[in-house]
Amino acid sequence: MALDFPSSPPALELVSRLENLVPWFKVGLELYLSAGNQIVHTLKSRGYSVFLDLKLHDIPNTVAGAVRSVADAGADMLTIHACGGPAMLTAAAEAADKLASPPKLLAVSVLTSMDAHQLHAIGITGTPAEQVLRLAGLASQAGISGLVASPEEVAQLRAAFPKLTLVIPGIRPAGSAVGDQKRIATPAAAVAAGADFLVIGRPITQAADPAAAAGAILDEIARVAASG
Repeated sequence: MALDFPSSPPALELVSRLENLVPWFKVGLELYLSAGNQIVHTLKSRGYSVFLDLKLHDIPNTVAGAVRSVADAGADMLTIHACGGPAMLTAAAEAADKLASPPKLLAVSVLTSMDAHQLHAIGITGTPAEQVLRLAGLASQAGISGLVASPEEVAQLRAAFPKLTLVIPGIRPAGSAVGDQKRIATPAAAVAAGADFLVIGRPITQAADPAAAAGAILDEIARVAASG
């Protein structure tokens, strides 16, 4: 569950409304810049797992240091940009390997807000799927055990990298507003394709009854699991 809020109070209010429904919460850049490590500590103290989605992208030494800092905060998963390159990915993985309680590192491949036109604008001539698979290979070779990608690439990634943990944003229940996402799928479709974790924000945070919306999504996922 993505806590896409500008500050702690509304984020923690939603956490309370979803108590006993959702075991994981994602803290993104907006909330982290406002609340810092305290929001991570608070969520951990309440018994939740924390996915810190900072999408780190810097020189190898800086990213390695950030991985160590996040471990001190207690985050369970952390995102880094795969396009930072092999040296940066390797530095992050090596830093995590030396920690007593490291966060699971997830390499972000191609943002779900980007399509072929957006990629071409920054000089990448391949399709989003081709770029995702290329970056997944770099991440895997560098020792990163998880990947963030859109629902459209899940099946290909699961076939090519069966051991990678696949964390999938861009999830929109049928009938939900797409917003700024371009490569999306329903929860059922993403799970059926092989997703390990789904990142869901606005379909819950903007719902009139967030708990009911979350419950409906969980029921949809459970039906897929039961049929599989």
